[in-house]
Amino acid sequence: MRRVLATAGALAAAIVLLSIAAQSIGVASRAAAAPAQPFRYLDPYAGNKKVLIIGDLHTGNQIAHDSVSHAMATLERLGRESGAYVAFLRTDTELVTKDEVWGTGDYARGGPKQAPGHNLDYFDAVVFYTNGETDMTSRQKRDLLSFIHDDGKGFVGVHTATASLYTWPEYGEMIGGYFDNHPWGVFDAPIIVERPDFPIMRGLPHEFTVRDEIYEYRAPYSREKVDVLASLDLSKIDLSRPGIHRRDRDFPVAWVKTYGKGRVFSSTLGHSDQAWDDPHVERMYLQAIKWVLRLTNAPAEPHPPVKH
Repeated sequence: MRRVLATAGALAAAIVLLSIAAQSIGVASRAAAAPAQPFRYLDPYAGNKKVLIIGDLHTGNQIAHDSVSHAMATLERLGRESGAYVAFLRTDTELVTKDEVWGTGDYARGGPKQAPGHNLDYFDAVVFYTNGETDMTSRQKRDLLSFIHDDGKGFVGVHTATASLYTWPEYGEMIGGYFDNHPWGVFDAPIIVERPDFPIMRGLPHEFTVRDEIYEYRAPYSREKVDVLASLDLSKIDLSRPGIHRRDRDFPVAWVKTYGKGRVFSSTLGHSDQAWDDPHVERMYLQAIKWVLRLTNAPAEPHPPVKH
């Protein structure tokens, strides 16, 4: 009798398990058959200027530029405090595209939780703190140039942005020049403001010092193509140091230019943490982002070096 009851109990348990399994399979089948729900997005930043800040050094010298984290945090804070823009921080170039951007796994296009990401169309300006050739595809490169040149959006190059993408000459033309050397290393750099009337420089002293790493630049840099806003004070630097290549002794610190319909700013400043804690540097970059966003206006006007 006990044997019969045990057999009956086992049979009942098996039936229950089979029923649960069948229900699970049915639910899974219905879920697989159900079309993915369209993604609905209510933009919490509607009406704000949006800036994509990319700190991507993995194809370049990473350990020499640990200040990238402080740089990105500072630029994000400046946007929030001023109300000028909302910053989106990324350490990759995935969003530098005009194609659709989707998640992966369940969040991929067509997945049960499909969710798109933002692309360049969402942003008003891009900030590059990059180094090396990056992982951007040729299509992404075309989209970035179109974003600036054709769409009239803004671009800000921080420090090693000019030590990036050497094999892409159109990028060099867009940003205004490539890094050549830094013969003084990190030092107390004496800076002269050449365009005190320009919105980015307005409010800064005519002369000031920043502890930072100053670049010298090579082609396509030319004063005929860019409007130099600030440069090194030649009367206060050692011009006999090895590694100085420019015979014209032209060492810009910050410049602006137009690129098609868009606006471009680039500066060597931003290598050190000390620089990002300097109110002069903070002010300059905030005003630079505002200028490329067209929140302030002034034409870029190339000019000869100022007499020191």
